[in-house]
Amino acid sequence: MTGAPVALVTGAGIGIGRATAFAFARAGYHVVVTDVLEAEGGDVARAIADAGGRAEFAPLDVTSTPATDALVAGVEARLGRIDAIIANAGIAKKVPLGVMSDEAWDRTFDVDLKGIMRIVRAAAPGMRARKAGTVVALSSIMGVAYGWDEHVHYSAAKAGVVGLVRGLAVELARDGITVNGVAPGYIRTAQALSREHSLGPEGLEKAADFIPLGRVGEPEDIAGVILFLASPAARYMTGQVIAVDGGLLVGRY
Repeated sequence: MTGAPVALVTGAGIGIGRATAFAFARAGYHVVVTDVLEAEGGDVARAIADAGGRAEFAPLDVTSTPATDALVAGVEARLGRIDAIIANAGIAKKVPLGVMSDEAWDRTFDVDLKGIMRIVRAAAPGMRARKAGTVVALSSIMGVAYGWDEHVHYSAAKAGVVGLVRGLAVELARDGITVNGVAPGYIRTAQALSREHSLGPEGLEKAADFIPLGRVGEPEDIAGVILFLASPAARYMTGQVIAVDGGLLVGRY
């Protein structure tokens, strides 16, 4: 059992998840780094430890209920509790509606929406028993405000995260658990930099022209808000999904 609070981050091998793992480690958490990307996830855990923090890596495919349940049970058995769940794992594949298969649709929902439900479902009993815990789930501005061309399955799944956050917040509130979400704007991640499935490097830089703060976001910009939502400073917030977008939603007319 660790004396430090425990944060479990899904999809923590790269991008926003990686930055979030480092942010929680710097804040004194023992971070359970999870990802299907085993090399990248292992690197994150080692880098945190090398910097003097507490971290471990565990491979996790959030589409597997048995794997998710086993991981949570193992962490609770070894570390005593999970204080914060950061449900970040997600995929975004460009698929025009005309060639959208049921499999492509279901795969995105299985990772981006149902994956969040699975990890919360597994961790909720322990949090309820302790009457404490926080959950932060990742949505997107493409789910809360914009539609994303040729990514209808992604927009629909990320919109579903908003409803999931609201429903979970109400159901878990009386047990002292808060559930909130973050909807990132244009962030410099591998996903956004993909020419095949997103903007690519040139398109991402061009996006800065219509972002009021004049730049695209960095993963650390999102990680800081996630850390706030999991902190005592946000103790009276639940059921909210916060857009972190450099002013894009209020400033693009």
